[in-house]
Amino acid sequence: MERRFPNGSVLRLMIGDITKVPADAIVNAANSALRGGGGVDGAIHRAGGPEIMKELDVIRERTGGCPTGSAVATTAGRLPARYVFHAVGPIWRGGTHNEAELLASCYRTCLQMAEERGVQVITFPSISTGAYGYPVREAAAVALRIVRDWLARPENKVREAVFVLFDEATYRAYAEAAEKEFGGGLDRPAGVGSRTG
Repeated sequence: MERRFPNGSVLRLMIGDITKVPADAIVNAANSALRGGGGVDGAIHRAGGPEIMKELDVIRERTGGCPTGSAVATTAGRLPARYVFHAVGPIWRGGTHNEAELLASCYRTCLQMAEERGVQVITFPSISTGAYGYPVREAAAVALRIVRDWLARPENKVREAVFVLFDEATYRAYAEAAEKEFGGGLDRPAGVGSRTG
């Protein structure tokens, strides 16, 4: 499913493996220690190879890690991309500890980093909805709103933002959030089924 904006930018939803979808930048759901982990983080490091962690080692020595709501950039190693943006989402603590703003900050930071690096296509996972426990519907509403607002700006330079979602349930949650957020949801391109678009 997709949404096109008057400036030519596109927001897409798909089910798939984010490590196999070509993009200029892949967003990783990282932890603040930047030491790798499970889920998307583990998959990106396995597919991208040791180059990514070598760069994170240098960043960690310099900064000690990455604060929640922010992100750092590395090479993409063997991934079909130029960059990985390692974004640190919030751990869900009931929604009363600034989780929504911290999650929004992750997406904004990655989009800003994309513009600074001339990224045309960026792929996002569903940040914070795995081990960090952020409810998917609430996270989807935040993510879609931030990305939509960014892409809709006349001066926006990112041409395509793709949410590559791990399973059907997550895809459905994002599609339903898009219905509410966009007042009519996303368009389904001709000949594209729900698993790929």
